[in-house]
Amino acid sequence: MKKNFGIIGNPIKHSLSPVLHNYWFNKYKIDAEYSIIETTDKKLDEVIKKIKDGHYSGVNVTLPYKQKIINHIDKVVNDAGLTGSVNTVHLDKDKIVIGENTDVFGLQAAYLKEIDRGSKKKALVIGAGGVSPSAVLSIQKSGITNISITNRTNEKCIFLKKKFGFLNIIPWQNLKSEIKNFDIIINVTSLGLKNGEDFDFNFSNTKSEVIFIDTIYNPLETKTLKYLKQEGRRVFNGLDMFIYQGQKSFYLWNKINPEINDELIDLLVSALK
Repeated sequence: MKKNFGIIGNPIKHSLSPVLHNYWFNKYKIDAEYSIIETTDKKLDEVIKKIKDGHYSGVNVTLPYKQKIINHIDKVVNDAGLTGSVNTVHLDKDKIVIGENTDVFGLQAAYLKEIDRGSKKKALVIGAGGVSPSAVLSIQKSGITNISITNRTNEKCIFLKKKFGFLNIIPWQNLKSEIKNFDIIINVTSLGLKNGEDFDFNFSNTKSEVIFIDTIYNPLETKTLKYLKQEGRRVFNGLDMFIYQGQKSFYLWNKINPEINDELIDLLVSALK
């Protein structure tokens, strides 16, 4: 019997997840289909019921439901418990709906695995939304302890500091002047997203050896990434993180560690055009 998987979020039409997972289903000859699941806050319970009933074998969760979904599932485990953020849901053998977080793995596998443990580097997370706790935890797991966060609304930073007491809060209005102090900067806001708002400055005063990571993958090169690349900085877009978090989700659902190859990357890049 064909298995059904999908992704919930709002807005969700831009998601590449169906392209990614359906490629792997085809490659490994798994009788399954991955689709976009249109939902609202009021319909989250319906989605969970369909997981319990076996209609869905697994679901990914994106904004704005990474935290909201927790109140609707039975149990959060591993990095999901540490971050309070869920992006992968499935049913275990005891019919318990489990919430997992593969964003932390995605960030580490894509960008942070080469950072020296015990490093004296300073890291900054820009944004305090759904991906932010995963960014903070992934940096911490990479051995960096000096981590700061900034956000347009300071209340969200204060909320995150309650979870991660070691965080330093940088007021948003000080961001432009403070970025010169950081070795690693991760943007987890929507600033730079295709047809959306962007930063109102160009990061010209970052360190020459800074690593700038943008979790956005549409466009593949935001205005900020393009500028920093031209200035000789090391930059990364969000595509690799997206692929690696999807790889771990696929493994949790199917117990197969799917291959990441040039054909898949070309397919994803083509889907963005």
